[in-house]
Amino acid sequence: MTENVAQWWARRRWSKALAVPYAVGTYRADWQRYPVLVRQFHPELNAGVVLSQIPPAADVYVQWECDAGHRFIATPQEQRSRPGGTRRRSAWCPWCAELAAPCRIRTSEPDAGVHLCGHARDPRRIESDPDDDRCYLCRRLDRTAMSREELVALATLASRVALSHENGTAARYSWQCAEGHPAYTATVERILAGRRCPVCRNARGGAARVPVGEAFRSERAPRPASAAEPELRRRIAERLAVDLECNAVRVARPFYNHLEVWPDIVIPELRVAVEYDTIGRHGLEHVGPREDSDRRKDRLLRAVGWEVVRVRCRPLLPLGPYDVEASSVTDAVAERVLSALGEIRGDLIVDAYRR
Repeated sequence: MTENVAQWWARRRWSKALAVPYAVGTYRADWQRYPVLVRQFHPELNAGVVLSQIPPAADVYVQWECDAGHRFIATPQEQRSRPGGTRRRSAWCPWCAELAAPCRIRTSEPDAGVHLCGHARDPRRIESDPDDDRCYLCRRLDRTAMSREELVALATLASRVALSHENGTAARYSWQCAEGHPAYTATVERILAGRRCPVCRNARGGAARVPVGEAFRSERAPRPASAAEPELRRRIAERLAVDLECNAVRVARPFYNHLEVWPDIVIPELRVAVEYDTIGRHGLEHVGPREDSDRRKDRLLRAVGWEVVRVRCRPLLPLGPYDVEASSVTDAVAERVLSALGEIRGDLIVDAYRR
């Protein structure tokens, strides 16, 4: 049962039979990856307990105060998981996040009867063909080679009943892929236009033509997020005679609707990917859910025979057995990356590529 800080601290003092169950600094290494949360935590709001005395997995209600002055209560786990898929600084505060992206409130529409086809009328739609008293979806299907039954068969089981009564093409439903890829959401209009499974559509751009586990040059790969990644690439190229032009690796399972992943540096000769990780400007990068995404990416690469070396800038902690801790890109860091490559593939093989 979740408790407030005072109750939790008193219970831990009793269970450990200590006046101070957790010394100041005990969990500093766990919290230093979240500088925004360090600023939001104030001991005077939490019974005098310091943040480094609270385990990140503790089931306790903690009071936080954001830079804008909003005060709110959340557990450590809830607060560490807030960034999600957004990169706004407001993501760390529920009040700021709500103000940054207000929700639309849709009012209910009155019952306007049914069309001749048996589907409900939409009072918001101006019918363009008064001589054909059918719903818009039925008339839209006449312009395709697909029947409503075939359209319903493309949807997942949970969406089929609602889709069978649909009268328009703007609503979003869940659809299944014939190739077995994960279910996806899309409007009816996108399905009728042929824009279906995003994994299949993205793979046509290059990944579908590459065997699983092979490195290639992808047009979909994003540009470097900082100047540090090209600098690290340059220092590795000065030391190893390898081809660093590839920017993607074909994987067996989808990663965010793509059958390819885009490491910062790809070394096909050694089948090793090098990543450069920092927490970013607002402390949102490679922490919380994004750290889980990094771990999933590493698992996909290892599943196809690759290994990953991550250069983790402080205060980030290593994720894998070959990760390198650093504060910036230097010659010493590049040499440590090469040492990690030697541990993975053997010093003799790596030395064969040295310049």
